[in-house]
Amino acid sequence: MASGPHMTAPICLVENNNMQLSVNQTAIQILERISQPVVVVAVVGLYRTGKSYLMNRLAGQNRGFPLGSTVQSKTKGIWIWCVPHPCKPNHTLVLLDTEGLGDVEKGDPKNDSWIFALAVLLCSTFVYNSMGTINHQALEQLHYVTELTELIRAKSSPEKDGTQDSTEFVSFFPDFIWAVRDFTLELKLNDHPITEDEYLENALKLIPGNNSRIQASNLPRECIRHFFPKRKCFVFDRPVNETKLLADIENIPEHQLDPKFLTQANNFCSYIHTQARTKTLREGVTITGNRLKTLVVTYVDTINTGAVPCLENAVTTLAQLENSEAVQKAANHYSEQMSQRLALPTDTLQELLDVHADCEKEAIEVFMKHSFKDDKQEFQKSLVELIKDKKEHFLQQNEEASLKYCQSSLDEMSQVLRESISAGTFSVPGGYKLYREAKESIEWKYSQVPRKGVKANEVLQSFLQSQASIEKSIWQADKALTDGEKAIAEERLSKEAAEREQEMLKQKLLEQQQQMEAQQRSLQENIVQLEKKMKKDRENLIKEQNMILEHKLKVQRDLLNEGFRKKSEEMNEEIKQLKSRVEATKNNDTPWFSQVLENFANEIVSKFLSPVRMLRNIDNIVRGVTSLLKKN
Repeated sequence: MASGPHMTAPICLVENNNMQLSVNQTAIQILERISQPVVVVAVVGLYRTGKSYLMNRLAGQNRGFPLGSTVQSKTKGIWIWCVPHPCKPNHTLVLLDTEGLGDVEKGDPKNDSWIFALAVLLCSTFVYNSMGTINHQALEQLHYVTELTELIRAKSSPEKDGTQDSTEFVSFFPDFIWAVRDFTLELKLNDHPITEDEYLENALKLIPGNNSRIQASNLPRECIRHFFPKRKCFVFDRPVNETKLLADIENIPEHQLDPKFLTQANNFCSYIHTQARTKTLREGVTITGNRLKTLVVTYVDTINTGAVPCLENAVTTLAQLENSEAVQKAANHYSEQMSQRLALPTDTLQELLDVHADCEKEAIEVFMKHSFKDDKQEFQKSLVELIKDKKEHFLQQNEEASLKYCQSSLDEMSQVLRESISAGTFSVPGGYKLYREAKESIEWKYSQVPRKGVKANEVLQSFLQSQASIEKSIWQADKALTDGEKAIAEERLSKEAAEREQEMLKQKLLEQQQQMEAQQRSLQENIVQLEKKMKKDRENLIKEQNMILEHKLKVQRDLLNEGFRKKSEEMNEEIKQLKSRVEATKNNDTPWFSQVLENFANEIVSKFLSPVRMLRNIDNIVRGVTSLLKKN
């Protein structure tokens, strides 16, 4: 069962001491223990605009994130509050409250930009909180969005086709919500009522003109439209009219709040709770609390080195950690299931190999479920090797259990025979016949013992071999036997030994064939599940590429409808390259799959399965059996 959060109050996640960001280890440990998928909501905005109050309401509480009642900002860095999701079972709602932008007490204004970028990178829903109206000044205050192309990279190296890195932002940027506080205007446009969303989209329309002032004013509008495909707006009346009450809003009972504000706040929370997406990365990788921890640490460490956070590098780091854990989870599952399902010794080798096949299939499924971006199948190969070693261990345990059980059974059955030999019971005329009857009785009783296992024949062969010299001395000393009967006895003894050897070789041949078939099934199962995962990953990639393309086409159409033909035409090359990329992904199906699967199969065969060596062993056994058959 996936574990969830146990936080009664928020704590600092990323500490900001103006010169450097640092990660709070207590918060990291909390995230580390959350194995559920997370819905991450971050709020960003100027300081003293009521961000924390909204976040507390999302958590279902009046207080939690500290609310400042003075002009001094209370929230420094990024604070986190993890609570059970109110609408999505087995999900965790992660609330991120960021320090106020534009705080005059900050020593380095660049920190605001990094806090803004971190919030965008970490969340699945981004809430921008502002006061008054969405006007020219409000958009100027949102200049941080125009810096994202310098603060975030999608890929570690630029595309060969020249596509801008920021084109990829659409695939992993969060949904955008603009929360307008203390809104006093009527929602009308040209005397016609409009919705909150229409109000936002109208405010994001570009201003005609080419001078530098207009271009600077349009830049944040363009960035929001290009980077955030899903946008929504909420406007809020003033919660209370009295300024003194506003300073103590967390202690005001709901019946004293403005009814309109209360309705608006409830609508906002309801929308977030029901519509906010689970946090994912490129190609549909779902983020859990533990994975979010890795992203936080990776991004903050990167920023502190002076580099730009890169999604591709973060995913690679995350994949390395997750895939290592996935290998261990799968291997542990294999060991646990084998131990539970096997009753050693198994009656036959095939019985063990059948259980192995079922457990291995489940183990591969566990690995596929928890792994991602294993592009060179290095981790899957590691799992193949681990399971192979574990299977060998179970095979050895099975042989040892069979050997011990068979030896114990045979020792018990032959106890009387050994005592009779020692007592000279068979050293009399007619003693050889008595000995043969006693020995054959033991063989029959031994054959009736159930589930002796894979060493049954070997133990019996060893016992009979140990009796060969004793049997010979008995018939030689038996005065009741003629010379002809002694010769027949010797020939029979030799023939029985040859037949037993032949049976042993046949059994080894069968077991070698079973082992090889098991290894072939193992390889086939790995390939089948790898192909299934690759197809799913490819479908996610095509879906992601189509989403980017559709968004860009919409932006282009909107620009054309608004009269910005030149800007619309400037997108033609970018859209052309996106279309080519989608077609290339669709058309490269068969060659791409075949090459990856062939390489994987070849490496597994050469490194781990060694069929050539096995064939050589089988060939030697066949030659041995043939030789014996010719002799007899």
